[in-house]
Amino acid sequence: MQKATAQASSDVALVKYWGKKDEVLRLPENGSLSMLLQGLDTITTVDFSPDHHNTVEIDGQLDEEEAQRALKHLQRIKALAIKKAVISVQQAEQLNVKVVSRNTFPKGTGLSSSGSGFAALTLAALAALGLELSEKERSILARQGSGTACRCMCSGFVEWKDGQTSDESYSESIYPPEYWDICDVIAVVDQGKKKISSTEGHQSAQSSPFYAARLQHMAQKMSDVKTALKEKNFTALGNLVEAEALEFHAILLTSTPSLIAWYPGTIEVMHAVRQMRAEKIEAYFTINTGFNVHVLTLPQYKEVVEERLRQLPLVQQVLHATAGSAPRIVEDHLF
Repeated sequence: MQKATAQASSDVALVKYWGKKDEVLRLPENGSLSMLLQGLDTITTVDFSPDHHNTVEIDGQLDEEEAQRALKHLQRIKALAIKKAVISVQQAEQLNVKVVSRNTFPKGTGLSSSGSGFAALTLAALAALGLELSEKERSILARQGSGTACRCMCSGFVEWKDGQTSDESYSESIYPPEYWDICDVIAVVDQGKKKISSTEGHQSAQSSPFYAARLQHMAQKMSDVKTALKEKNFTALGNLVEAEALEFHAILLTSTPSLIAWYPGTIEVMHAVRQMRAEKIEAYFTINTGFNVHVLTLPQYKEVVEERLRQLPLVQQVLHATAGSAPRIVEDHLF
């Protein structure tokens, strides 16, 4: 057995998934589309050894709840290694694990750190155990740790299929990273952990009176966004993505209990983006289940968008990312 380290990128959901058909398998109620984000990355080292004590350290901290979720996922991977006769039951029982993970961006703030985190964890664990899987198999496996990780196992522009079974619910790349040079400028308005987890939100999604209506037109929305991607129509894409973000948060706001994710800085950024467009600076916002804001723009506007966001009083930090590649094994370990 060996130590392995993987690096995985987060993503920004262009069409978001919300609600689950199956809580254990993390099967989504609807398909989704995203762009992987090179620049918002997680690096994770996994080392299986009888000498370890099953510890998980993330950004220099030990969190029992997060550790248990990661260790449960690693047990799933060990079970798969036994099933495929890569290791024996006896070997698996003797193997404890040490995990150290680092993020290049604030985690737990609505920037999909669980997606990149579980993608990196999955790939590193597979490599450490010597278990080889196809991209589809890796996506299905990562999904069971974190839904978003299903997409983060791919590259570039990604579709997560709306499957009825575990084998049907996986992600695949529809365009490579170099297909379209879209810039994501991220306005960080707070670096603290969000107060409501995505897991809690998924469980209450169907309590919104508008949730059924959302699902009814999701197939058409997916089709429209894929058409904008195919035609490289940034104006159409931006308008669709921004409208999707607002509709998505309308579900959060009208669920029971209501989920109010936005902070004052979130709204400040949204208004600033609208003002930029009024000045012919093409930029569009989207927000996941948090308060920090992704602002999608084109290379010719990137510098001015960054500068305008930095000038906002409630913006603490500005990050930027481009379309990212699939997770990969790296040589430098974290311990």
